Amino acid sequence: MALPRVLLLATGGTIAMIAGADGGISPALDAHALAAAVPALAEVADLEVISFSNKPGASLTLQDLVQLATRIEVGYAQGCQGAVVVQGTDTIDETAFALELLVRAPLPVVVTGAMRGAAAPGADGPANLLAAVTVAATPAAAGLGVLVVLGDQVHAARHVQKSHTTQPSAFASPALGPLGELREGRLRLQARLTSLPAIAWPGRWRDAQVALLRIALDDDGRMMTALPRLGYHGAVIEAMGVGHVPGPLAPLLGELATRMPVILSTRVAAGPVLRGSYAFPGSEKDLLARGLVAGGMLGGLKARLLLRLLLATGIAPEDLPREFALRCDPLD
Repeated sequence: MALPRVLLLATGGTIAMIAGADGGISPALDAHALAAAVPALAEVADLEVISFSNKPGASLTLQDLVQLATRIEVGYAQGCQGAVVVQGTDTIDETAFALELLVRAPLPVVVTGAMRGAAAPGADGPANLLAAVTVAATPAAAGLGVLVVLGDQVHAARHVQKSHTTQPSAFASPALGPLGELREGRLRLQARLTSLPAIAWPGRWRDAQVALLRIALDDDGRMMTALPRLGYHGAVIEAMGVGHVPGPLAPLLGELATRMPVILSTRVAAGPVLRGSYAFPGSEKDLLARGLVAGGMLGGLKARLLLRLLLATGIAPEDLPREFALRCDPLD
């Protein structure tokens, strides 16, 4: 029986890093070197290997992700049955979510990386790469949206977060837990999600910068008043709790919402922004009445990506609440 054909796109990251003369590690290994280090991949899939870039995850751009999504779609059109993106772990929780919004085909897309460099004792890159390709080659992974696979755990892009700076077990999904795991070399799913609707990409890149502001105790709001003159096209507010800010900030946010789209998110690791439980000045009900858009289950980082991609399509402001609701509270 022919093996599934899987597209492997390497962008760099810790998984591809080795030490230089100064002892620090930096990207050096391309996609072919990564694949050659894991001979067992040949037993799992027929790989099409592409070195997309070789840079840290922190240096990836939204334009890179648009190009990656396009390349994945081309791979599917040419017969690939799954795709794996290898990258630095600094931004996996963001890039995986962006790819879910950009890739239209329902076939598996898996993002992976490593917490330890390629030459480090106990390097986790080879095991993560083998697990990611195994998931991408499994038909049951189709239709789940983009998946993040590290440490033999399978996470949904919309829920996964990096929860530790150095440990190999750095990734978690506080709101839901993993969707599944690799057990004895096979994907075992414990839950299923329906993939989020892809964004109707116009085929032309328009820059639409979006600011992300976290609200702290006794915040005076001066940063938000500066956003319009700094050239931002939108803002995401990481509020306290279920969507609360200090009372004096409420009119400032209401004024900002007349000048640009403002998404109400939360700085808490898990749980939604509510819509109508609290009614004091600065509460979620007050802020939504002032024109902010509810960010639902999305944290600030992912809400920012969604808003930026929607604005880049030239979306009308009045359509933003509906488009957000489709992707931040898909069970409603």
